[in-house]
Amino acid sequence: MRPERLLSILMIMQRGQSLTAGELANRLDVSVRTIFRDIDALSGMGVPVYTEPGRGGGIRLIEGYSSDLTGLSSGEAE
Repeated sequence: MRPERLLSILMIMQRGQSLTAGELANRLDVSVRTIFRDIDALSGMGVPVYTEPGRGGGIRLIEGYSSDLTGLSSGEAE
């Protein structure tokens, strides 16, 4: 389940909006703690993701970043 969730987070974040960990957790039906672990995992894989604390903050990708998932086979994408 985790690889699918990491890919889901990446795809959601590529839409360019900043989301809180709570919003991501609700969308993916997991805990906020799980989202923070997944964000750490994405960062460890080289995805330029960062968090902004406080009101109006959230989790986002560095502006202009997009992953190229066209190289995945259908099995890998699933």
